[in-house]
Amino acid sequence: MTPRTTAPDFAAKLGAAAVHFYTASGVVLAFLVVLAAIRGRVSDALWLSVAAVVIDSTDGALARRFQVRATLPWFDGALLDNIVDYLTYVFAPIILLYQGDYLPRGVLGLGLAALPLLASSYQFCRVDAKTDDHFFLGFPSYWNIVAFYAIAGHADPTVLGATLLICSLLVFVPIRYIYPTRTRALMRWTLGLGSIWGIAVIAILSQMPHATPWLVNATYLYVVYYVLASLYLHLRRRP
Repeated sequence: MTPRTTAPDFAAKLGAAAVHFYTASGVVLAFLVVLAAIRGRVSDALWLSVAAVVIDSTDGALARRFQVRATLPWFDGALLDNIVDYLTYVFAPIILLYQGDYLPRGVLGLGLAALPLLASSYQFCRVDAKTDDHFFLGFPSYWNIVAFYAIAGHADPTVLGATLLICSLLVFVPIRYIYPTRTRALMRWTLGLGSIWGIAVIAILSQMPHATPWLVNATYLYVVYYVLASLYLHLRRRP
């Protein structure tokens, strides 16, 4: 005899809806980042980007806690998450870089700004962009982090342009990158070092627009760890 399933009650549905609303609030933050970029308030834009990352880093755990897929099966939370992530991790940061004249001027700057927008559009539409064992496939569109280092480190427009070109190409290279909050391998190291990195980033933003150079440079250690750890796990998995 098939066991009867209990339909979610109102409180469960309300909790699941609140989680989706929490995720959707990232769209508002992306809008505010764009407004801050247009008004030349770069530090404000970076703080808002940090808030968007906090939401993105925590909404998945909340979604699993409140079982949103089972509670509201008619609502596609994954699609919502992709929309929000594209706006906060791709669209808003690229506008910030372009509007702030961090890219070369003229047609070249427009072309370089278009590269991440197009490459990430492709990536966000791939069904295997997030693998079954919780890795990102291809460069995971961390354009907000690229923007942070370009602004905090006062990157030369040529260097930044080359970075955008290389990372856009890496979107199409099927290397598996760590999904910090879900990849089980090395998770303690990733989250532990990532927390230290996050504290350092907040310290840097509190010093903007003149951040301490050695502190900015020190944060690159986590970036190096992330890349090397991702390559190690990618190569270890290969037959």
